[in-house]
Amino acid sequence: MLDTSISKINSMNESEKNLQDISHDQFAVRKAKLDSMRNKGFDPFRADWEQSHTSKTAIESYDPNIPEGENSTHEVSVAGRVLVFRLMGKASFLKILDRDGVIQLYVSRDALPEGVYNDDFKKNVDVGDIIGARGKLFKTKTGEITVRVVEFKMLAKSMRPLPEKWHGLTDSEQIYRQRYLDLIVNADSRKRFKLRSRIVREIREFLWERDFTEVETPTLHSVAGGAAARPFITHFNALDCDFYLRIALELYLKQMLVGGFDRVFEMGRVFRNEGLDRKHNPEFTMLEVYQAYSDHNGMMELIQSMISRICTNVLGTTSIPRADGGTIELGGEWRKATYKELVCAAAGDTDWFSRSREEKLAACEKLGIQVDPSLDDIGVTNDVYEKLVEPNLIQPTFVLNVPKELCPLAKINRADDSVLDVFELCINGQEIAPAYSEQNDPFVQRRMFELQVGEEKQKLDEDFLTALEYGMPPAGGMGVGIDRLVILLTGAANIRDTILFPSLRPGQSSDASGGK
Repeated sequence: MLDTSISKINSMNESEKNLQDISHDQFAVRKAKLDSMRNKGFDPFRADWEQSHTSKTAIESYDPNIPEGENSTHEVSVAGRVLVFRLMGKASFLKILDRDGVIQLYVSRDALPEGVYNDDFKKNVDVGDIIGARGKLFKTKTGEITVRVVEFKMLAKSMRPLPEKWHGLTDSEQIYRQRYLDLIVNADSRKRFKLRSRIVREIREFLWERDFTEVETPTLHSVAGGAAARPFITHFNALDCDFYLRIALELYLKQMLVGGFDRVFEMGRVFRNEGLDRKHNPEFTMLEVYQAYSDHNGMMELIQSMISRICTNVLGTTSIPRADGGTIELGGEWRKATYKELVCAAAGDTDWFSRSREEKLAACEKLGIQVDPSLDDIGVTNDVYEKLVEPNLIQPTFVLNVPKELCPLAKINRADDSVLDVFELCINGQEIAPAYSEQNDPFVQRRMFELQVGEEKQKLDEDFLTALEYGMPPAGGMGVGIDRLVILLTGAANIRDTILFPSLRPGQSSDASGGK
């Protein structure tokens, strides 16, 4: 038996150079097959194929009570990429991958028109090719439901060999640069991105059922507002001025509240010209939600109900396993704790907030925290929070009453004017969703902006302030990092594993010249 499975084709992977040589040799061999098909008048890149079933629906349609060949409902037309090809003289077994999974094909010389098996099928089909096949279903001796092929067509000839099947695609650089290969050979990646799509759909349906209106706001902003982040700058030639890729969705959505849209949301890309790490990608997906006549307490109920629904409808469980063997429980009651009490506990000092900046810096040194000496007092405290508190908030925790210096867009707490009516939802050691009782007093809002303009934390947006002067209803607002939520719910290792095409330094793919 001639075994041309992926493992056999790519067995010579001793070094990167050998891999490239193999790829180039394979390209030449496959190009010769391509030319041969074209010389015979066959088009190896067809425009269409009538696919009556996916692998999943074909397998589900099989009826073991009806003898093979007696019922036309057993006939299916499937299509997909060849993952395994076992050639056995007069017959062959193939496995093809489509959007639903894998199905086996059985191709025999006698079932095809004369000459097709030897002259077209055996000589031209390779692992990686996309083919269409039609035939009736049967069950093999090993119990696998299989298509007995009576017609096949080459739909797209693959010119390059796929990564080695049994080990998958493991090089992270290649995974992110050539995501399409990752999706072909790594079932976990396919599953993760399908789950992401279902999570996004569930979020939309949840909000629509609560009478929220989905809107779209500009990606190019004249003022980089709504968050404390460094923007990407671009030049608008027609207006001859600089614009910014948005760093947040907030300010336009709150103008929708002014305009009478009491419940609005947007799910879109935002851009922050900052670092790349396990939790951050410069381009990411943000959900922002605003509800008039609500506050940050209303947002607590909203986010908990939304995540509970996703767990139930998409995952089928509220218990999320962790890499260390532990479990995150997203059902039941979620913990609430204030920012101050969490920082004091982490620093081991109940009087932390009455200490001077110098005393805090000295304490940080004892705690083993490296702090930028240029940070102001609240910056030092927030460093303690980010390094000692947040990473240890594994179970869902609403961190309440954030210091007012950290966000100029929220309501100041009436009982303690040093903090805001804000929460940050932290799960599994990272922030998932901040939410505010939104500031709707235009005079207080202007003052808060002006305090931070000089520090380059927030820009003064006169258009937004003008809108507030027309009157914005009291409202609760919330942002949810979709990529981080997907990390949590799918167990991904980092944010790049939840973004199909993450930001990378420009460079060639590992085998960019094979067809040149």
